[in-house]
Amino acid sequence: MTQRQMQMRLGLGAIIAAAFLILYAIPQWISSPSNVRNIVLSPLFWPYALAGFTGLAGLGLVASGARLRGPDTLVNEPVQDTGAAWMRLAGMAVIMVATMFLLPRLGMVLTSMLVFVATAFLVRTRHPITALVCAVIIPLVLYAFFAHVAGVAIPQGEILRLP
Repeated sequence: MTQRQMQMRLGLGAIIAAAFLILYAIPQWISSPSNVRNIVLSPLFWPYALAGFTGLAGLGLVASGARLRGPDTLVNEPVQDTGAAWMRLAGMAVIMVATMFLLPRLGMVLTSMLVFVATAFLVRTRHPITALVCAVIIPLVLYAFFAHVAGVAIPQGEILRLP
């Protein structure tokens, strides 16, 4: 499979999934009380938002795939160095076990940051600066939303307590 084919198929799959969610699944399977004061806390808001983001990502993949020019390069070729693949798999297992030990001590936010960074470098990301920025910003934004907007208690660690 070429990169263009992969992007087009993923994009079309995302668009179909988003259309299914928006047109059928969410209206049929999710109910919401009519007296929700804050729209962000409505049971319908986040499913529709995520379905919309899925559709936009699908459109972006299709547009990106349509713009690809030049020779088609194959992706997902078989791995030649199986030893490195096994080492990455073992590294992922170590990250998962470390997460279970660090979560009660460091809290969910700090542990998420560390796991994000470790996983990004384990899979040898092509964008390390972006990975570092995302590793810090995404857990903080999610913490701020859930703790201060949605009123959900996020587990805090013994070392660092967020406001």
